[in-house]
Amino acid sequence: MTCVRRLGPGDIVAMRDLNALYADAFDDAETYRRDQPDDAWLARQLEKRAVILLVAELDGRVVGGLTAYDLPKLEAARSEIYLYDLAVDAAHRRRGIATALIAEVQHIAAETGAWAVFVQADYGDDPAVALYTRLGAREDVMHFDLPPLARD
Repeated sequence: MTCVRRLGPGDIVAMRDLNALYADAFDDAETYRRDQPDDAWLARQLEKRAVILLVAELDGRVVGGLTAYDLPKLEAARSEIYLYDLAVDAAHRRRGIATALIAEVQHIAAETGAWAVFVQADYGDDPAVALYTRLGAREDVMHFDLPPLARD
């Protein structure tokens, strides 16, 4: 039976396992394995209520995970939750794990008073687009990455 749970400050090993899962699932070792933070930095992030880290475990092994952020809004007294990363180990896909992870973040959204959970998907990622379309309303938007600029 798969268990979905939220990580806390004592879950450094599970967080590292989640990053390894992301590296494999996204074929992106450069981002998820190269510059790993130390345990103290991870523990501080895991303490933050606005950082939502969920794992799906089977027999004590991380087989899926989700990273989301609670973003306070200023136009209304509410927040939105941004689902940033979601992955399931290839051997465990099509078993409802991603849906269970999303359902848990939706419960957290309701408990914290967030008005929506939003997520982006890449064109061509048909499984993700199908999942998100099934669970919510689709908006076609463009996404831009703007680099940070140092002050002169």
